[in-house]
Amino acid sequence: MAATAAASGVEVSLWLTGDASWMAVPGRAERVELPHAAPLRDLVDAVLATGTVTVCGQCAARRDLSAADLIEGVVVRGAAAFVEEVMAEGVQALVY
Repeated sequence: MAATAAASGVEVSLWLTGDASWMAVPGRAERVELPHAAPLRDLVDAVLATGTVTVCGQCAARRDLSAADLIEGVVVRGAAAFVEEVMAEGVQALVY
């Protein structure tokens, strides 16, 4: 969904939570094969090309991940940053 929005010109901020946090670790997204879907790493790269990808701080901590463990361009931020982002003027949050 996020990659499609980014390709459509929408400003996208993708937050990875729970086990999706692993998709920001080099080599991990490439291991996942989903029938009828683009490779996950390609989708993450598409969002990073025009938007942002963030790993939830709590989710990273639970998996012993830091910013140094993630692909270039992905950041780790906490719940307060998420709330601030989604509550900003003119922002629409889409959870799919």
